[in-house]
Parts: sequence; C-alpha cells; structure tokens
Amino acid sequence: MFFVEVIEIEGLGNRHYLAGGARTAVAVDPPRDIDQLIAAAAKRGVRITHVVETHVHNDYVTGGLELARLTGATYLVPAAANVSFARTPVHDGDTADIDADVRLRAVATPGHTPHHAAYVLEENGTPVAAFTGGSLLIGTVGRPDLVEPRLTEQLARAQHASAHRLAAELPDETAVLPTHGFGSFCSSAQAEGNATTIGREKSVNEALAKDVDAFVADLLAGLEDVPAYYAHMGPVNASGPAPLDLTPPAVADAEQIAARLAAGEWVVDLRNRVAFAEGHVAGSFNFEAEGKLATYLAWMIPWGKPVTLLADNTEQLAQAQRELVRVGIDRPAAAATGGPERWLRPGDDPVSFARADFGDLAALGPDPDVVILDVRRDSERAASHIVGSVHIPIHDLHKRLAEVPPGTVWVHCAGGMRAAIAASLLDAAGRDIVAVDDSFDNAAAAGLPLVAA
Repeated sequence: MFFVEVIEIEGLGNRHYLAGGARTAVAVDPPRDIDQLIAAAAKRGVRITHVVETHVHNDYVTGGLELARLTGATYLVPAAANVSFARTPVHDGDTADIDADVRLRAVATPGHTPHHAAYVLEENGTPVAAFTGGSLLIGTVGRPDLVEPRLTEQLARAQHASAHRLAAELPDETAVLPTHGFGSFCSSAQAEGNATTIGREKSVNEALAKDVDAFVADLLAGLEDVPAYYAHMGPVNASGPAPLDLTPPAVADAEQIAARLAAGEWVVDLRNRVAFAEGHVAGSFNFEAEGKLATYLAWMIPWGKPVTLLADNTEQLAQAQRELVRVGIDRPAAAATGGPERWLRPGDDPVSFARADFGDLAALGPDPDVVILDVRRDSERAASHIVGSVHIPIHDLHKRLAEVPPGTVWVHCAGGMRAAIAASLLDAAGRDIVAVDDSFDNAAAAGLPLVAA
C-alpha cells in the first residue's frame, strides 16, 4: 500500500512530499532543511532511495542534492535543466521503481520552467497521485515569467498545454499534489483549497476552462512583481547548494548592536508587532517571526547585507534562522535574545510609535497633515483603496522612502503585518508614524471613502 506524507512550509507557501511503500520512499522537491524528511522517513521505517526535483526552483534553496548525498539516493532532475552537479537526468516517460508495487513516471510539463517535469505515482500500474510541482496547481498554474522575460508568453502557452496533457492522461480520481500554490509567489494566481484531483481541476482550473489565447492573455495580465530574492535562487540551485548550517550565530551585546546599526547593517527585531511598537531599538526593523519572515525579509534586504536578529528567546531565533536558510540567508551576522532592556546601551531609551485601527483613521476627518500610506500589492490596491491615499508596495518602500509626503504617516496593509514592517522602516527614517493594525475589510464600515482603481 502506498503512502504520501506532506511536509508543509507555510511561510513560503510550499509543500514537499515523501511518498512510497512499505520499505522505501521518494522525496519530492525537498526543502533545504532536510531533517524534516529524514525524520518522517525514520518514523515510517522507510529508506529514501530516490530524490526528485520537478524543476530548478526560483523561490527556495533546494535540499535535494544534500539529501541524496546523505542517504545515497538516486537524484532525479529533468534532463534539460542546466545544472552543474552530477544527477540522473530524467526524460519524458522515464520510470523509477520506488517500492515493490509503487513506481514513479516522469511527464514533461514545461511552462513554469522550460524543463519542468511532473511525476506520476503509480501503484500496481494505476496512477494514484501526480506531483505537479509548479505546473498544475489548485485552481491555477505556476507563473511562467521567472526564467526569461522573452520566454514568458511561450511558457504560458506551454503551461496551458501541460495542464491539458495531465488532464487528458490521468484518471479523474488522481490526486494533484503541487509544490507551489499555498501562498507562494510562484503561483500565477491565488490558489484556493488544500486538496484536489484531476477531476476537480477539470471543472475549476482556468487553464482547463479557457482556450489558450484567453488563458494566456488573462494570465499575463494578472502577473505581479516577483520577489527580488528569486533572482538568486535559480543560480544557487543550478550550481548545487552548500549544506545548511543551523548552528547558533554569535551573540551581540548592546554595544555591538549599536555599532552594526551605525555601520548601516540591518538589525531585525523578530518580536510581534505590538511589542515592537511599544518599544524597540531605534533604527531596527520589525519582521515578525510569526509572519512571512523569509519572503519579505529576503525580498527587501539588499542581497548579501549582514543581518542581526533580535528575538524573544532562543526558540524564536532558531526558527527564524531555519526559515531564512530556506531562501539563502545562511548565517546571521549576530543575534540577541530578550528585549530592548538587554539590547540598549546604558542611557539609551527605547523608541515607540502609535498603533490604531481604521475607525481611528476615519475619526480624524480630512487633515492636510496626515498621509495615508497603502503598502499592499498592486492587485489589492486595484480592487479597492482609500480615496487620497498614497500607494507604495511594501517591497518597494525601503527604496522609495523619500517619496512619502511630509506629515504624520498612517500606514496600512490588508491585515497589519506589512503595515508593521513599513512602520518600522519609516520610524527608522525619523518619520512620525501610526501603524494601522486592522483588516482592510473594516475600512468601509469605519466610514472611510473607498474607490476602485
């Protein structure tokens, strides 16, 4: 009897899989912190004999090469992928025996990348699941614009064809198990739901419901900005990532924290946004450990700039370090735990800023000294925004601080997390800030005038 176990990385919006039979298993698109897959295999009492990649990933550093090395597994990578390490090249139709009655079959599914492959898990010759990587997702497909701008339309058309191939060749009851689409920016649209099948996708997936020209036009029109760190993931994965290092970083005292800030390095406070607003080290930035830390910090920090992490405790620090290695931020320059009382030099005081909700903002009424700053994405802004507000997406704000008009800045997003990041950046720049920690759904009810773009 086959099994499939899911390893979910919520912060990056990805899923990774361990699948197999009674004795042996395959790891699919493993994350860099491979200890999770090794532990899952040990718990089941199976040996990992194969590691497969659906494509060279653009949104995270793979653990595939290291997992194959440690386990002695055969490392399967699409043959057309331009990589510089030894692997077993996979062509369309190739098969691999995973266990006595369990087999994996490669299906060429270009679109998300030119070389993309899906892997169909078969038990006694019957397809039971398809590991679709970045091709067929839940209700949508992977975006086709991550490789080369000149190839985007061509890959979008290939994505449509690949989705139709999977739908035509696989039984309706086949489970569709994508790597992306659970919040990942590799998804071309927001995927909904946690599970699906080929049969369900035939009725809900846009790639299967539209003709190719309409599909491509709509897909290309809906693509948003790509996280900046994606530019570094592909080359790292193609060259073969180094083994991860999760040993604790050097401990920074108050003098060292101040010196790093003075040197222009990033000091990142991982505490929740309420605690940060109430008191923090001047010049530090707030990226909540409980938020999408890896995505937004890796997106915004100048690549390669040293980062010092400030955390509530060692557990929070260790988890943050784990999340960051997944996107290639390998070693924090230093770290400290506790709170501002331990991070500030004698005589230095913590700084703070106000928090509010949309009701508080509405109560102000028209005020020429108030700037309403919207840091949501373009698509969110287009759906609805506050009349007269200024729009700078959060991932651009650190480069466009000078564009924020003078006055007290009331900054908002859709729920509060991104507004907190923005507030910390503006606070570090010396601006007078109010962080709106509220759902944008409450803006209209509060009486704020809204308009669609």
